[in-house]
Order: sequence, then C-alpha cells, then structure tokens
Amino acid sequence: MANSFGSLYVGASGLQSASHGLNTTANNLTNVNTEGYVRQQVVYEDRDYRKIGNASVSTQYAGLGVQVGTIVHTRDIFLDKAYRTESGRYSFYQASSEAVQEVYTHLQESDGVQFEKAIEDFEGAFEEFAKDPSDTVNQNLVLQKASLFLARAQAVQDGFEDYQTIINSKIREKLDRINEIGKEIVDYNKRIQAIEAAHVEKAMDLRDKRDLLLDELSGLVRMSYSEDNTGVVKVEIEGVEFIDEINCHYVGILTNKRTGYVTPYWPQLSDLKHENEEDNYYYPIFDTTNVSAEKNSDIGEIKALIMARGTGWSNYLDYFDENGQYLTPEAYESGIANSIMMNSEAELDTLIHQLVTTINDLYSPITEASSAFENAKTISYKIQDVNGNEITITEDADKFRILDEKNCSVGTDGKLPPRELFVRNGTERYTAREITIYDENNVEIGTQLVYAYNEEDPEDTSMCYTLKSLKINEELVKQESYLPHRVFSDQSQIDQKLGTNLSLIWTKQTFNLNPSDTTPCGFSGFYVKWIGEIGNTGSVYKTTAKSLEGTKEEIEFSRQGVIGVSSDEELTTMIKYQSAYNAASRYINVVNEMIEHLVTSLGHV
Repeated sequence: MANSFGSLYVGASGLQSASHGLNTTANNLTNVNTEGYVRQQVVYEDRDYRKIGNASVSTQYAGLGVQVGTIVHTRDIFLDKAYRTESGRYSFYQASSEAVQEVYTHLQESDGVQFEKAIEDFEGAFEEFAKDPSDTVNQNLVLQKASLFLARAQAVQDGFEDYQTIINSKIREKLDRINEIGKEIVDYNKRIQAIEAAHVEKAMDLRDKRDLLLDELSGLVRMSYSEDNTGVVKVEIEGVEFIDEINCHYVGILTNKRTGYVTPYWPQLSDLKHENEEDNYYYPIFDTTNVSAEKNSDIGEIKALIMARGTGWSNYLDYFDENGQYLTPEAYESGIANSIMMNSEAELDTLIHQLVTTINDLYSPITEASSAFENAKTISYKIQDVNGNEITITEDADKFRILDEKNCSVGTDGKLPPRELFVRNGTERYTAREITIYDENNVEIGTQLVYAYNEEDPEDTSMCYTLKSLKINEELVKQESYLPHRVFSDQSQIDQKLGTNLSLIWTKQTFNLNPSDTTPCGFSGFYVKWIGEIGNTGSVYKTTAKSLEGTKEEIEFSRQGVIGVSSDEELTTMIKYQSAYNAASRYINVVNEMIEHLVTSLGHV
C-alpha cells in the first residue's frame, strides 16, 4: 500500500511539471512579438528519494517523481557581448557615413544650382574679360559671376553650419537618452534585486527590459558591463563608471555660449565651481583625437556625431597652428581631418581665400618696401595708440608690404589705390601712410607717401579674406568701369597682360586641398578633386558600415536562435507537454484503480 500511495506522488509530480511546462510555453507564445522578450525554458530535476531497503551491495531508494528545478532565461552572454560590441561599431560608421553623405548632398545640389556650375561660370567670366578688359559688358560679367560665386559658396557654408546644428541637436537628444537609460537600469537593478533576494523566483520580465536597454546603450557609446551575484548590472562608459551598485553617475552637458555646441563630461570627475571659467576643469567623456579600429575606440554613435560635428565653425585658418605655421600632415590627420564638417568648411574656405587673394593681388598688386625703394632696409611711420598718443612704429622693409604702383592698373577714374574685387567687411585693403625709409646703416633715405597693405590678422577674422567676412566691392557694383583694366603709368593703354593673368590662374597647378594633399591642382580642378575626396571618405565609411551591418545581423541571427521565440517550435513543445500531462493523468488513474481494487479486496477478507 505504501508503495502504491508513493506512486500517486510520482503521478502528481508529472501533472504539476507538465502544467508548469504548458504555462511557460503559453507565456512564450503570448510574447512572440514582444520586443526584447527572451524565451523561457523549464528545467526539471528529481524530487526527494525515500529509502526502501538494503541490497547486498547498496541501499535501495525509490524516487517520488520530478519537479521544476528552475525556469531559465535562454541567453548566451558571449553572443550578447559580441552583438553589443558590433552594434556600437556599426552605429559609429553609419553615423559617419550619413554625415559625409550630407556634405556630398550640399555640394552636388544647393538650392537647385550646383556649386560646381558657379565655379565654372566665374572662370568663364575671366576668359571673356581677358579678350577685352575695357569692355563694360565683360567687366559687368565678372562682377555678376563673382557675386554669384560668392553667394553659392556662402550658401554651401550655411548649409554645412545648419547641418552641424542638426548634429548638435542629435547629440543632446542622445545624451539625454543615455541618462534616461541609466535611470531606468538603476530602477530595474533595485527591483530585480528585491524579487530575487529570496532565491525563489527570477524577475525575467524585468531582466528582459534591462537587457533591451543595454542593447540600446551599446549603440550609443562604447560600454562594458558585468552582473554581480545579487543580480545588479554595473556599467562603464569609455572606461568610467556609469552605473554602480546603487547609483547612476549621470552624464553632464556643457554648452558653448558662442556656438551652442554641447560637450558631454563626467561631473563627478570635474571641477566647475570657479567664477573664472579658465580655472574650471571638466573631464570629457569622449576622446575624439585618437580613434581607430586597432585601439577598439571606433564604437558608439555619439562619438561619431561629435567627431563629424567638430568643435565649432571652421575656416582656412584652422590649417595653421598657433604659431601661424601650416599644419604638418600628421597634425592634420590627428586633428581637424577627423571632423568631416569642419574639414569640409576649412577646405571650402581655403579655396575662397586663395582664389580671392590671387584675384585681388592681380587687380591691386602688393610688393615689399624693400623692392619698391632701392637700398631700403627699414621703414618707420607714426600712429596713435588707444589713448591718442602718437607713437613710432619701425618695421623691416622686406616685411612691410605696400601697393605696387609700378605694376598696377586702375579703372576709368584713374585713382589709386585700385579697387579690389572682393573686400573684407572689417578693413580696407590699404591705409595711406607717410613712411620714412632707412638704409642698412640706419641712414635716412627719405620720406614717401605709400598705400600700406592691411595684413590679415588671424586673431580677427574680420580682417581676413575668409568666407564669413567677404563681400563684392560696392564701388564696383555701382560703377563696373572702376574695375582695374588700364595701365596706371599710361592710362591710355589697356592692360591686356592683366586679363591674360586672370584667365591663367584657374589652371595653374598651385592649389592644395589640405595639409596632407601632395598633388596640387588648379582652381578649376578644385571641385572635382574635392568631391572625389569626400566621395572616397564616404565610400570607406559606407562600405565599413555595410560590412559591420552584415556582421551585426549575423550575430543577431545566432542570438535570436537562442533567445527568440518560434511559434512553430513552441507549439511543438506545447504538444509534448500536453502529451506528458495526459500520460501523467492516465498513470494516476491506473494507480487509483489499483489502490481502489486493493482496498476493496482487503475489505472482503
């Protein structure tokens, strides 16, 4: 009898186990389309054993059936880590590829007119001017195409800056999302810890949601994570602790007052309490100066966005160091070249600067005082300081530049200095000065009224021939015949040489796109070379992103084979558990009938 009643325990355990299996399978089927849901599986184990006797060589036991040992989360931690790493790397190159494509779009088509066409038309205007510089039609054509060229270039520049603003908004949104993710993960950590503290059940739904957040975070930043024995997940971003056992160290956001650009930093590692901003110190989250696949630092969408956006608006001056020296290829590659937007702005502005200064130097040529005056070694002139006091400035004659009156041309009014085509908003081209000239023995040679060239000042962009500071000379717009075209020394003679030189500048192989460019081209070849460079960069990013997308999808396919819910597979499993439930039920019925028969039989004895 005892053995018979023990058999009931075995049957009941089968019913309970099959019921748990059915419930788990039904839960899987219910969540087949739930994002982030991980398939659950029942793991069975033996129930208690009872001693039934002793054999000659061992003790004999009888089992009381089976029970649910645990319901497991079918995750593969190695696939999870591989997926999250590749997801971050893919996001980095995809974001970079999109930024390059935006630059390409601005260049190929700006408000319906290609920038390339504006360059070609500008070149064509000088070809016509070279045929007859005195023809007002040709003069007017130069002014029209110069105005159009400058307007198109400024439109492209504005488009670049607008996209930088869009990128900046994306960065702010992504940083806010990181903090939201951190807050949610900390909340899930606490709830999971509370539920699993008694070691009775697993907070599987909460774990699924937390893992989904880790997947999302892995696409935004380079992160690492680990789970302790209490179920708490700790996260690091770029090697710095983001989530610990109980807290989230939220990402701080600094906003540049001039540009509005945001910079993420770690508040817990920074010191921003000083009134003097120069004394403040902040610890940036992302190092964008040393990114490479070899160093495993090319991970995370936000880093790619920060690199693409850059630190501000760029111009040709960014290709020079703090000492005014042209950047070495190494310094360029490790600096501004990493930002597609800033580099494109600098390359565009480099074209504008070199083309504008070349044209202006032909229309209104400059020379050194040492060349203009024989035996000149030094020169001096008087100016007033900020307090109104008169002071004397002394300069080397070979560094003091003035209008080259011997080789210049003038317009129909015959006045000096000749007008330049492009003017700076912040300064005139020349300032009339009376200079005193000295020879190498510091003996005064004499005095002379000259037109001193106002040099470009890197500290003040309004004094530089940069895109933001340029406009067409308004005097020429009002009267195109003032455009230099007559020889100054003999104003009855048309300066055909000037026209020829202006038409030749477009094909001279003297223009370098950037500090690492070793194959000079002409101004007319700039666009093809520029768009080719951008296209090559974009192709590298796009190809890499495509390759990484394939790797990511392959890992995700393998991962879904472990964590994903297949309705066909679950239905098959459900039939298996249903059959097991029915078998256990029939088993109990048989045992029940046997016990009933035994009890009935004993009752008649």
